[in-house]
Amino acid sequence: MIAAARLLAGIACMALVPLCVAQNFPTKPIRYVVAFTAGSGADTLARIVVPGMGQVLGQQVIVDNRGGAAGNIGAEFAARAPADGYTLMQAGMPLAANMSLYKNLSYELSRDFSAVSQLVQSPNMLVVHPSLPAKSVKELIALAKAKPGAINYSSSGAGSTIYLSFEFFKGTAGINIVHVPYRGGAEAVTAVVSGETSVSFLPLATALPQARQGRLRALAVSTAKRVPSLPEYPTVAEAGVPGYEFGTWYGVTAPAKTPKDVIAALHAATVASLRNPEVLRRLNDLGYIPVGDAPDVFQAYIKSEVERLGKLIRAYKLAVDG
Repeated sequence: MIAAARLLAGIACMALVPLCVAQNFPTKPIRYVVAFTAGSGADTLARIVVPGMGQVLGQQVIVDNRGGAAGNIGAEFAARAPADGYTLMQAGMPLAANMSLYKNLSYELSRDFSAVSQLVQSPNMLVVHPSLPAKSVKELIALAKAKPGAINYSSSGAGSTIYLSFEFFKGTAGINIVHVPYRGGAEAVTAVVSGETSVSFLPLATALPQARQGRLRALAVSTAKRVPSLPEYPTVAEAGVPGYEFGTWYGVTAPAKTPKDVIAALHAATVASLRNPEVLRRLNDLGYIPVGDAPDVFQAYIKSEVERLGKLIRAYKLAVDG
């Protein structure tokens, strides 16, 4: 997990850079594409960070949800947009995974997008419906082994963060839990909250409110270490699956070949939003760890994640279309 010190270092650097580094930009509202449905973890994050970006830029930044096909619809739309800074896309781990999950995509994340800044790192949370008689990870595994295929989990589709988190969990724990895909994250959450499915691996920002209200039972977080702001929740590895680790990340990108001065202006606005005390408070409350790194650092990170996830997907044979 990336240390919070990276955010502080980024902020210190940005203090030396004027926010208005791009002349005559922006002169109109900016579209911010979220390739997942309203109510998803990605959408929640965007709606926390985006208003602050708009305040710094002096123009409205409008969230545009284009969910479907595990994020590929929104990503393909953003990749074809003019490289002028007026269309942004919130990239993330699911889109990096798509590079290996799907064949014949019309975009390539590392090639077709210019990095602006990584926003956050985030764990996922293993949750069960309260009716399921499992109050720990070990009890869930024991139940799944006693009744192979009898328990099901909801996800926002093959290739989604939930899907990958759970498939790696199944493989590492050696259990059989049936995948039930839904159109988007909101539908996947509704399914497990209603009891239509029994278990899921939800983004922390989505799972926490449901767990705090007693609608779901939270068992563990997916990262290698406990979340500093939520130390009461063990990691999956601590709770019974040694070696398990799977987190999520999100960041701001623009179509490839967006001018460097425009990228610099967008980066300045992104980091300024992340340093806002109210934004930081809301991110911490939801278990997000802010990053705010430089464009070149985030670009290299995207490339490394595409490669890392590709190896895992091939090892677990999770490709969606062959």
